[in-house]
Amino acid sequence: MENDLQKYIEAIDGVRSGKPCIAGTRMTVADIATMYLRMGQSLEEIAGKYRLSLAAVYAAMAFYFENRQEIDQRTAEAEAFAEAERQKQPSLLDQKLRAAREHA
Repeated sequence: MENDLQKYIEAIDGVRSGKPCIAGTRMTVADIATMYLRMGQSLEEIAGKYRLSLAAVYAAMAFYFENRQEIDQRTAEAEAFAEAERQKQPSLLDQKLRAAREHA
């Protein structure tokens, strides 16, 4: 099984920060897991939508489940970083919308 996963999953420095991706794409294992587990998309739907082989999408989920703790931790850290950056730089659109609501 490990060799089969290596056929479909690769991590290359400089491609999506070295995160495990479906081979030959920039689609990360975490992207596939998020669409499947959080967004409720079927693996078949994901494969069709992004023109990926169904085997590659299933391999991504197998890889995710074998490395879940590490992938989830890395995802949580990226989300926390993004939120901290959002707090530093409030959205101008959000500010304008808030101001418009206050004046309405």
